[in-house]
Amino acid sequence: HVQLVESGGGLVQPGGSLRVSCLVSGLTYTMSEYRFGWFRQAPGKEREGVAAFGRDGSTSYAGSVKGRFTISRDNAKDTVYLQMNSLQSDDTALYYCTTAWSYWGQGTQVTVS
Repeated sequence: HVQLVESGGGLVQPGGSLRVSCLVSGLTYTMSEYRFGWFRQAPGKEREGVAAFGRDGSTSYAGSVKGRFTISRDNAKDTVYLQMNSLQSDDTALYYCTTAWSYWGQGTQVTVS
């Protein structure tokens, strides 16, 4: 069965950088055949999309993170990454990885303070 395991979260100062990872397993096809995305949920707020990969390799970003965050993947390592730069306190949230918006990881906490 499909599993996604996020890691790399932590505490970072405003203006700092962090890279979170999502290790994927159990896919039927190669990673390049799937859409992947990163979502986040802050306390008291709804889950929101942050960045995504289309099947054609195209990327999309939420307006609030465009120019600061970069989604990437390493198919050989079965891993999707989210590089986050110029972090702000508003970026504090639990970050989730998803594929096909049907399978979700347990999340990794990012705190900017």
